[in-house]
Amino acid sequence: MKIGIGYDVHQLTENRKLIIGGVEIPFEKGLEGHSDADVLIHAIMDSILGAMGMGDIGCLFPDTDDAYKGADSRVLLRTVANLMKDSGFKIGNIDSVIIAQKPKMMVYIEKMKKNIAEDLLTDISNVNIKATTTEHLGFEGRGEGIAAQSVCLVVN
Repeated sequence: MKIGIGYDVHQLTENRKLIIGGVEIPFEKGLEGHSDADVLIHAIMDSILGAMGMGDIGCLFPDTDDAYKGADSRVLLRTVANLMKDSGFKIGNIDSVIIAQKPKMMVYIEKMKKNIAEDLLTDISNVNIKATTTEHLGFEGRGEGIAAQSVCLVVN
């Protein structure tokens, strides 16, 4: 068994879709980034790569490479799933949290879990997603951005 952690943050900005966990969420702002800026999937990918000792998403999918401009993070997650499979690992479990003052995430979490489990070829019971606010403290609380954290256990 190996454990990895992941953290990601993106700034909220006008004229972008808000995509978290592969779900497009109706909101007046979206997350700024080179790809679709899916903060949750990015944190999860980093936790998986960390558990396998394979660096992070910046090494694998650099923001200096135009091939990843506007990339769908679910496609990138499937790439990480293939690396995991080729390395003889599989998901033990993932526990993650989205940190955002707005919008409320509760109604989208089951679909996020389904997307992530499907892309990682694991049972949905192995994927846990929570959401929290910061009670209006910090950049998340001021509505400037959204963060996510993830812990992943991989087994071989």
